[in-house]
Amino acid sequence: MEAAIAFPLLVGLVAVALFFDFLNGLHDAANSIATIVSTRVLRPHFAVFWAAFFNFIAFLFFGLHVAETLGTGIIDASIVTPAVIFAALVGAILWNIVTWLVGIPSSSSHALIGGLVGAGVAKAGSGAIVWAGLGKTTAAIVLSPTAGFLLALVLILVVSWLFVRQTPFAVDSTFRVMQFFSASLYSLGHGGNDAQKTMGIIAVLLYSQGMLGEKFYVPLWVVITCQSALALGTLFGGWRIVHTMGSKITRLNPMQGSCAETGGAITLFAATWLGIPVSTTHTITGAIVGVGAARRVSAVRWGIAGNIVIAWIVTLPATAAISALTYLAVGLAR
Repeated sequence: MEAAIAFPLLVGLVAVALFFDFLNGLHDAANSIATIVSTRVLRPHFAVFWAAFFNFIAFLFFGLHVAETLGTGIIDASIVTPAVIFAALVGAILWNIVTWLVGIPSSSSHALIGGLVGAGVAKAGSGAIVWAGLGKTTAAIVLSPTAGFLLALVLILVVSWLFVRQTPFAVDSTFRVMQFFSASLYSLGHGGNDAQKTMGIIAVLLYSQGMLGEKFYVPLWVVITCQSALALGTLFGGWRIVHTMGSKITRLNPMQGSCAETGGAITLFAATWLGIPVSTTHTITGAIVGVGAARRVSAVRWGIAGNIVIAWIVTLPATAAISALTYLAVGLAR
């Protein structure tokens, strides 16, 4: 472990991590509210309050397995230093800002993971990587949107069969109510998985400074502040990405929106319980494509979906490169 740094610098690094968490909520607000806004069940400003509340209380429902994965399961905790954490956060923050400005729903989660890998490799070479943890995380890049797609597709087929004798007005009225529940579940899953990533970063920083003793764990104050920062970011919304997620990929009605949110929520719940840091962006995009494809394949704007997939592929290497360069620059500046 590196020698302890000055307390003000440690506080500054924690503040940078919380700023990333805020940006995560800002960037990923679309994941929680795009469907319920696009179906006009809730107005945008009411929707972000709804989503932020469930983002915040998520820690009451999930363990901290994802935080443990981020803290010790991506790079070796013994090589973590303040410079590594700073470089990882810079890479993730810069990528989030760029993709938010251009309205691309990329993954904040994988931006942070790419940042950790880039900074860790810049410090200690490929031996810094915990390949088992990184392997299951990268596998989730494919598995989480696939699971969201399949679950949403099955749900909409089942719901369509169950409501086949109902009038369109009756179905629409029913799912306008149901979408409150499905949106709540998705926001809960979003808060449960995403806030824990920043918890893991702050906890491993504290651990590297000998402030947690011999055993890695996540202090309660870290849990509360990270959930709060994520929820605050959600309150500020990400309107460019809301537009992309809610209407550019495919047009949604309340039944389709509810099925997409439910399929995405089931995927997030399972991943969070298993300790896998997945992308909420990938998950809900897969679910939205699933409900669109259930209607007809041409209902999905595959060009938009393809551009999103390209952003997913580029995120890990791009943020890894930015963070590696940042770490090297920090070393030169000393």
